[in-house]
Amino acid sequence: MSYISVTGTCLCGSVKYIVNGEIKRFYHCHCQRCRKATGTGHASNLLITPHTGITWLQGEDKLSRYKVPEAERFYNCFCQNCGSPMPRAVPELDAVLIPAGSLDPEPPVPPQGRIFWDSRAEWSCEDDLPVFSEYPPNT
Repeated sequence: MSYISVTGTCLCGSVKYIVNGEIKRFYHCHCQRCRKATGTGHASNLLITPHTGITWLQGEDKLSRYKVPEAERFYNCFCQNCGSPMPRAVPELDAVLIPAGSLDPEPPVPPQGRIFWDSRAEWSCEDDLPVFSEYPPNT
C-alpha cells in the first residue's frame, strides 16, 4: 500500500487527530464485538502502521476506552462527549486502527473486503433494499 496522512474528528468536534503512516488494510468487520461496539452491522476500519503514527491535535483528554476483559487486544476508544468511535493504537500489531467514519476526508483507498462474514447478522449487508439519496419520500 502507500504512505498517507489522514485527519479525523469525532461527531461533536471535541477530538481531532492526524495519522501518518502506511495503509496495511481496510476491512468491513462483521464480528459480534465490532457490531456491538458500533451498534451497526459491521465496523469499517483502516489499519495504518506504525502504532506511533497517531497525533492527537485536540481532545485527547476527552477519550475513554473499554477493554473487553476476555479479549487479547480488542478495546473500544471513544469520545466521552458524543460517543463517537475514535482511533486506537494497537502496539501488538504496530498499527493504529482507525474507524473509517471518523475520517474527515474520504478514505484514501477502497475497502479490501469483508471479514468475519460467517459471523454477520443476517439482516446486514446482503439484501435488495431500496436506495435513497436522502430520506425516502413520505408515502
